Amino acid sequence: MPSGVFSGSVNLKYVKLGYQYLVNHFLTLLLVPVMAATALELARMGPGELLSLWRSLELDLVHILVSAFLVVFVGTVYVMSRPRPVYLVDYACYKPPASCRVPFSTFMEHTRLITDDDKSVRFQTRILERSGLGEDTCLPPANHYIPPNPSMEASRAEAQLVIFSAIDDLVRRTGLKPKDIDILVVNCSLFSPTPSLSAMIINKYKLRSNIRSFNLSGMGCSAGLISIDLTRDMLQVHPNSNALVVSTEIITPNFYQGSRRDMLLPNCLFRMGAAAILLSNRRREARRAKYRLVHVVRTHKGADDRAYRCVYQEEDEQGFSGISLSKELMAIAGDALKSNITTIGPLVLPMSEQLLFFFRLVGRKLINKTWKPYIPDFKLAFEHFCIHAGGRAVIDELQKNLQLSARHVEASRMTLHRFGNTSSSSLWYELAYIEAKGRMRRGDRVWQIGFGSGFKCNSAVWKCLRTVKTPTKGPWDDCIHRYPVEIPDVVKL
Repeated sequence: MPSGVFSGSVNLKYVKLGYQYLVNHFLTLLLVPVMAATALELARMGPGELLSLWRSLELDLVHILVSAFLVVFVGTVYVMSRPRPVYLVDYACYKPPASCRVPFSTFMEHTRLITDDDKSVRFQTRILERSGLGEDTCLPPANHYIPPNPSMEASRAEAQLVIFSAIDDLVRRTGLKPKDIDILVVNCSLFSPTPSLSAMIINKYKLRSNIRSFNLSGMGCSAGLISIDLTRDMLQVHPNSNALVVSTEIITPNFYQGSRRDMLLPNCLFRMGAAAILLSNRRREARRAKYRLVHVVRTHKGADDRAYRCVYQEEDEQGFSGISLSKELMAIAGDALKSNITTIGPLVLPMSEQLLFFFRLVGRKLINKTWKPYIPDFKLAFEHFCIHAGGRAVIDELQKNLQLSARHVEASRMTLHRFGNTSSSSLWYELAYIEAKGRMRRGDRVWQIGFGSGFKCNSAVWKCLRTVKTPTKGPWDDCIHRYPVEIPDVVKL
């Protein structure tokens, strides 16, 4: 780079930093001189002048008592009207056993034995080569059979395995007792048996008969943040409560055995996983909680027919059931993301970024419509990003649109590589990756972004309450030393 261009870029950088500091600290810079001048003036006045100034106010006991009452009353109303804080005490992610591991060679060998359609085999080979998945992702035991065994019994067995394992781990971490759980929220999009998965948990752990339980289905990969939002609302109206949230997707009953390409994609990308999260509004939990929930923003594009059908469960011409993924999926996801960040931006961005966005918007409307829209720098609002590991294309698109660095999307890429697309629970594997790397510090802000059928884009913002020690146990404990790994554009099979 020529020296003149380099010095110009450096000068521009410092101009922008100065602008951000000036705007974000405008009130402080305005009030400090006023307070300093007032303090100097009071310091120059003698005791007699101060006493005469006090007497000139002509305050009697009644005025003082009324003023004190008003201050206490307003303060009480403010404290009582504030929303109750929601703390994330801890969470646990299911770690599949090595026996469930599905290397590429095994996956393709099974595919060739299951189908005699060479075009389908070649298509799935190309998808795997470019998927960003690694050799250690796992499928449930029923999918290791030839052909797979998508029975109700096998589906329940997978649900019990992943959900109970995650909850047991959470109980060990927190010392949680069944009688301490007041609210239970479970989300699983494609497997909705009777009795429900929430009833299965209640039966297993003998939870209280007056527990408030919810079972969410059909809401796609973004359902984990919908569960968080529902739990937050429940904790606002039920004081001194603990809530257990379980996010998972059961793979067993959803293996597609046909040959339609848009329905073969989930076979290649989705893998088994689950997460159990303990939320609470109890003040005493703040001392040991890891995070505090700051915002949840939900965007639903279901009113648009294209968005509604871009992730759609249906039967193909041969009668095989599966999930079809539209070619327009990335464009629809980008549109949903724009709507979501338009709402969340004013809540989290510093004033300097909001003003730049506003001025550019006005300029495009009134001066020149060809001006490019200003993309706010969300790196000023968050230290960590957990982008739903739905696939390499999803992560690439968000990295480009939000202008993020490779380090910002590292947790998402490595989660996709190690565990595959675990649907709604992937955000928690990503958060666990950041913690396993020892990067989470007190005061850090985390942005979780989830996408799901419907079409939905949901966001959650967390603030770290204490520096998180590198965990010795968790989904990454035996492999974190190997990450990050370089993921080639194409892995030749």
